[in-house]
Amino acid sequence: MKDAQQTARTRNRRLHRTAGLLVALVTTGALCGGTAIAAPAEQSPSAAEAAGARVPQNPMAAVARMQPSWNLGNTLDAIPDETSWGNPLTTKATFDGLRAQGFRSVRIPVTWYPHQSDTAPYTVDPVWMNRVKQVVDLALADGLYVEINVHHDSWKWIANMSTDHDNVVARFNSTWQQIATVFKDEPRTLLMESINEPQFSDATDAQKTQYLRELNTSFHDIVRNSGGRNQDRLLVLPSEETNNAQHWLDDLSTTMSSLHDRNLVATVHYYSWYPFSVNIANGTTYDATAQKDLTEGFARVHDTFVAKGIPVYLGEYGLLTSPYSGVVERGEMLKYFEQVNYEARRNGMTSAVWDAANDFLNRGTMQWQVPEMKALIQSSWRTRSGTASTDNVFLPESGPIAAQTITLNRNGLWFAGLWQGDRPLIPYVDYTLDGDRLTLTADALTRLAGDRAAGLKATLEVRYSDGVPWKLFVRSYDKPVMSDATGTADGLTIPTRFNGALMANVQSTYADGTAAGPASWTTYQTFDNYRTDYGADTTTVKPDFLKSLKDGAPVTLTFRFWTGDTVTYHLTRSGNTVTGTAS
Repeated sequence: MKDAQQTARTRNRRLHRTAGLLVALVTTGALCGGTAIAAPAEQSPSAAEAAGARVPQNPMAAVARMQPSWNLGNTLDAIPDETSWGNPLTTKATFDGLRAQGFRSVRIPVTWYPHQSDTAPYTVDPVWMNRVKQVVDLALADGLYVEINVHHDSWKWIANMSTDHDNVVARFNSTWQQIATVFKDEPRTLLMESINEPQFSDATDAQKTQYLRELNTSFHDIVRNSGGRNQDRLLVLPSEETNNAQHWLDDLSTTMSSLHDRNLVATVHYYSWYPFSVNIANGTTYDATAQKDLTEGFARVHDTFVAKGIPVYLGEYGLLTSPYSGVVERGEMLKYFEQVNYEARRNGMTSAVWDAANDFLNRGTMQWQVPEMKALIQSSWRTRSGTASTDNVFLPESGPIAAQTITLNRNGLWFAGLWQGDRPLIPYVDYTLDGDRLTLTADALTRLAGDRAAGLKATLEVRYSDGVPWKLFVRSYDKPVMSDATGTADGLTIPTRFNGALMANVQSTYADGTAAGPASWTTYQTFDNYRTDYGADTTTVKPDFLKSLKDGAPVTLTFRFWTGDTVTYHLTRSGNTVTGTAS
């Protein structure tokens, strides 16, 4: 992952993002493989052992049974402790709820260094080791497959391998010797992953290949020689940064071939095309470039591993921003999640959604935060859902209303009607369909607009022959208006009458046309630099953006809205004071 992406990932995880790939599995019968019965809390580990006995000897079949999967993110990987990043303590109810939602496996990221001596022999605090084992055993006893790893250690100390090689290797080996010993008798439903998103500072590509091969090989040797069930446990090996670039996949393939071990699993992560994933560089939509990044990346993984009988675990998928932060527009986000599920399933990968902190499942109740996301993800485990070119239909607050056309993305399904609640709209009266072009008539839109006051006026559903209906929000709007404001480098709040419009992104330039903001390579900074509050009618410009500006240099902000409107605004930072002026 590029430095900018890694920075975004680290920051957003601390702030409970997510990031960050929903994937369903292509292997035939993956969702039908062995059900396990949840064990009472007081039951011995025999329930987990029984589940482990059902693990197929064929590693492809075994990993297929893990679909679908979920990450216990920002928890045992949090720094310094389990609850430090805002999540509650993990209990049996966590895994009971997970099974109830249809998940078959859980990835449990673990960061070890805050609980480990910094010098040889790098002893892990037994209290921490016992807590990790307790959480793992709770999940195993619920009949779930489980994966554990060495997580944020990757960038905290393993990344220093080029300047501190011997100490890094010694610490890595000691860490895995301790983990392997403690978990050696766990059933084969427990998988071990060598390292999360491996990265190496101040290293060439050749050195990165050498370092990762050294660590993956050492991990493999340590676990295999530690006794117990570790002799044939499924071991998960990542590519550099868990990236799907072909040269990194080839390096991992070479390492796996050299180990002559059939019980190996390759792992990659996916957080979409970077401009779309964080809404930067005018990447507001899930466009052809973002779709190509997905399809070509997954095809490379398939051809390098799956086609050769090597299972692939998509250990994390999502976006580099929280799903409902507003950084990525709702409909564009849903289109991405729908296709990533399909492509993973089509390419034979088992996937684990990254859930940092209640992005998908509420940790208190283990219920989904947003019903439509639940429906989309759960439906994707067996089929596709249709989408459309937009999920918003904007109508002017005054003046005549014209017919509007959207393009349907059927995704192999057939159109089954347009509905408002429990009432079907009438073909040729309320809408017409010409191929994939769905046109809402002027009369229907006028009726739906009601009193024409700005805001949401109606919600329609495009229903397809299968999957989740696509919602269309009919909104009345007028051009937004922004007002003068004064603030500090810690934040500028701009009074904004949105008038029913929704903001898409912001372009920021200095007087000479160059980019203003933290990213020097684009005039469209990440949309996370701003916060829109439609209820309070305010737009906040955040500190990271303001503090990056040249002192005394006027900046022009062009706020762009999904209605097609733009609003020009000027601001200047003078020391710690920021002044904003509407055009």
